[in-house]
Amino acid sequence: MTEQPFQVRFWGVRGSIPCPGPETVRYGGNTPCVEMRVADQHLIFDAGTGLRALGQHLLNQLPVEAHLFFTHSHWDHIQGFPFFTPAFLPGNCFHIYAPLAANGTTIEQRLNDQMLHPNFPVPLQVMGAGLVFHTLDLQETVHLGEVRITNRPLHHPGGAVGYRVEWGGHRAAYISDTEHIYDGVDPQVLTLAQNTDLMIYDSTYTDEEYNSPTLNRRGWGHSTWQEAVKVAQAAKVKTLVIFHHDPLHNDEFMDQVATAAQARFPNTIVAQEGMTIDLLTRQQTR
Repeated sequence: MTEQPFQVRFWGVRGSIPCPGPETVRYGGNTPCVEMRVADQHLIFDAGTGLRALGQHLLNQLPVEAHLFFTHSHWDHIQGFPFFTPAFLPGNCFHIYAPLAANGTTIEQRLNDQMLHPNFPVPLQVMGAGLVFHTLDLQETVHLGEVRITNRPLHHPGGAVGYRVEWGGHRAAYISDTEHIYDGVDPQVLTLAQNTDLMIYDSTYTDEEYNSPTLNRRGWGHSTWQEAVKVAQAAKVKTLVIFHHDPLHNDEFMDQVATAAQARFPNTIVAQEGMTIDLLTRQQTR
């Protein structure tokens, strides 16, 4: 009997806007999309431009049933959805989850609005797959078989949530788009990250950038790799993954971040597109 998996694969790791090019080849230029295969469940977190590449990959695995969880609906986290080929194919089924936005709109309304003229030529209703929309309450836990997915609110303009995934004594946290506003660790972030095998954390800036007197990033809704290390240490995280890279940070810059972060927290990985981490074997491949 084949052991059930707990694997995390990164299809988009960049924040704000796609930035493909020769200076971002190794780490990648697509915006957020993370896939998890947990036991017999197929989970997807966010639908940035990385979702298009995931969709092409899934065409070899039809029919597909998966659960797509959104942190929020800023453009970099939804802009891949209209190009997600499996959603146009009958026979596939996607369960789509998110809390209400700050203005009270559902994720279905927000995805629909993105695909209306003059923004996009094909409406949401053309998608032929089964799309089942779920409005989450804040701090709600979703049970998918033996897999538990819990959300907690994050500090981000317009609101966002992070997710904690638990199964078989293993835990992973996906914490994208949050700003550290506390002297200590944000209690919501700490709840998501506590004793996880893997924590994926918004590390868009360095402390120097965040506090820059010329271009102060305070209030922009993002965190730093130094704060990621602080959270990882406080929450007793086994492996930290630095994520949501600034589009201005090229491969050389990300190499420097990796070296500095690993000096403070040795079990640190900087997310790269195509990277897979197996929580059961602790193996990392790309």
